[in-house]
Amino acid sequence: MKAKTVFVCKECGTENPKWLGKCPGCGGWNTFVEEKIENTSEGAGMPGKTAFRRTAAVPKALSTVSTEKETRSSSGSDELDRVLGGGIVEGSLILCGGEPGIGKSTLLLQVCEFAAKTDKVLYISGEESERQIKIRADRLGAVSDNILVANETDLGNILDAVREVKPKFAVIDSIQTIFSGDVTSAPGSVSQVRECTLSFMRLAKETGVTFFIVGHVTKEGSIAGPRVLEHMVDCVLYFEGERHQSYRIVRAVKNRFGSTNEIGVFEMSDKGLIDVPNPSLMLLSGRPVDVPGSAIVCSVEGTRPILAEIQALITKSVYPNPKRMATGIDFYRASLIITVLDKRTGLDLAMQDSYINVTGGIKLDETAADLAVAAAVASSAMNVPLPKDMAFFGEVGLTGEVRTVTQASRRIAEIAKMGFKRCMLPFDALGGIDKAGIELVAVKSLGDMLAYIKKG
Repeated sequence: MKAKTVFVCKECGTENPKWLGKCPGCGGWNTFVEEKIENTSEGAGMPGKTAFRRTAAVPKALSTVSTEKETRSSSGSDELDRVLGGGIVEGSLILCGGEPGIGKSTLLLQVCEFAAKTDKVLYISGEESERQIKIRADRLGAVSDNILVANETDLGNILDAVREVKPKFAVIDSIQTIFSGDVTSAPGSVSQVRECTLSFMRLAKETGVTFFIVGHVTKEGSIAGPRVLEHMVDCVLYFEGERHQSYRIVRAVKNRFGSTNEIGVFEMSDKGLIDVPNPSLMLLSGRPVDVPGSAIVCSVEGTRPILAEIQALITKSVYPNPKRMATGIDFYRASLIITVLDKRTGLDLAMQDSYINVTGGIKLDETAADLAVAAAVASSAMNVPLPKDMAFFGEVGLTGEVRTVTQASRRIAEIAKMGFKRCMLPFDALGGIDKAGIELVAVKSLGDMLAYIKKG
């Protein structure tokens, strides 16, 4: 057997006979990895070789295509159903990524237990034996005759098992352990992951079986394997949270059947993952009162407004180059806000160490958190506590202006619901909104915000 060496981009899957520093497909640097492919027969190593052949697609007029709503089924968890856009779509391919031990296999086994009440489900593990799966199922109370388990890593055997069992759901744990005999590279390589995922996708669309695929993550937090993996699947779920904390957050970063950036909040217990229907209450539990550097922000994650606490600590630096650290928000965004405060308001922050943290393990991506970050930093720098009954939202511009954000009415309603009496928001957001019975403090700039804080 003659083997040839190719170099494959781990980001986009582009193949090249020689190593390149920059990928011509996606423009990434140092992304090419070496793989060996054996040409045992014509078509060996080609994507889809292991998968069954489908009949050729017949083009049809767009006007004749049915637009009936997709068939959905409940996962047994209201939080997971919210993230998926209302339930699990039949025949979809869902990729679940997260750090080891964060709860991916636990949640999927709970989904299997709920589905097994009426249908068969298949749980394929390449990492755990059937005995290990049974031990975890006993702990979760997820033992059922309709849950079929197997320890298998060969792609062909898995496809045959799915065709034979005809389950409603099939769980693959994990994609990095599955290998195809037609691809000679090691399991977890770019070619293997791409080939196996493509085969599962074809089988899902052909038979209507929903596949949950578990993916490992790299030290940077992204799913290991080629970036094209995330483009092939219908939905990508990321599990977030610290292993030593009890709360877990499931975030949809891609969803062809629902809203993206939707989140579900769970609490890890000895009985598995439990839904947290009111994340704001969870994130605000134990927050300090009358302490400088603590501000409450109302952020909208997908379709849900959530209140979270932002803490800031500003202290004089003992080093020539002051330290800046941000957890839960983008580091560069936090640095920008600190710089704008220093330049536009006169606060001396250039030689101060700055530490910013979002409590509860949640990550805030939207710019509506800018005003709360600025308020927390200013409060710590001036050593003046913020009003304990006030929440913030608004975007901060480079000139120090406070700009409006979307869904202001929904944010105010959530703030009032959680018992807050005041809200600081952009002046331009006042038009046509419901005050919800709370005091609205409208500001046009960071200067207005500082004047209000000093006034107390």
